[in-house]
Amino acid sequence: MLLDIANLSKRFSSGGRDVAALNDVSLTLPPGETLGLVGASGSGKSTLARILLRLTSADAGSIRFEGKDWLALSGAELRRRRAKMQMVFQDVLGAFNPRATVASVLGDPLRIHDIVPKVERPREIATLLERVGLPASYASRSIREVSGGQRQRIAIARAIATRPSLIVLDEAVSALDVSIRGKILELLVELQQERGIACLFVSHDLAVLRAVSHRIAVMEAGRLVEIASARQVIENPQSSAARALIAAVPRLVTGMPERPHHDV
Repeated sequence: MLLDIANLSKRFSSGGRDVAALNDVSLTLPPGETLGLVGASGSGKSTLARILLRLTSADAGSIRFEGKDWLALSGAELRRRRAKMQMVFQDVLGAFNPRATVASVLGDPLRIHDIVPKVERPREIATLLERVGLPASYASRSIREVSGGQRQRIAIARAIATRPSLIVLDEAVSALDVSIRGKILELLVELQQERGIACLFVSHDLAVLRAVSHRIAVMEAGRLVEIASARQVIENPQSSAARALIAAVPRLVTGMPERPHHDV
């Protein structure tokens, strides 16, 4: 199993109250699968992603990634293994240095994780850009000079630069218009099929998750209340949280594209 999350819990103080952001959450993710993580605002899905990325600490529970105790790693070992778990954020411009060039955005992970020798980096950057549908000439542009959709493609190129086994996507297409969103989702599916990358796709949008996910996990008030194939969750939801999310997007059951079933 690539990722094994067991009994994860996290509490926060909010307005003088103790709130369970995560309450005994367990799930697994095999190599090459996309797991959609969905829930209303405050359901705990972003807290789970932040703990997974080591941006927030857990109060209890464990995470094993590629067979290692992920929460126990620190220092050089954590930095080395971070190459295998990458992130694509919703606010791409906020995740980049706004004064950076596209070449430096893509070159930094190649340098930090020693992916290719220095002399080969320009060629590797060009290859990454072309793989996400952008001309190699974009390397010389400022990150502020490219559109939102192009920045998201660059963010995906940066994520795959370190040859990861898992990419965590946090509302990664929610800021894009519908036509660009569809192309980015197609690109993600293509890259996953080519490279065998697993994805944890955090979103509030079940229509997006249906297009990319093999399975969907539904969260409510810090708990994992349902997990099944994307088709099962959408066509035969078992939880009130899933039914409420589907009711908000009724087109889901009438012809939205869906990801073919993944045999693990």
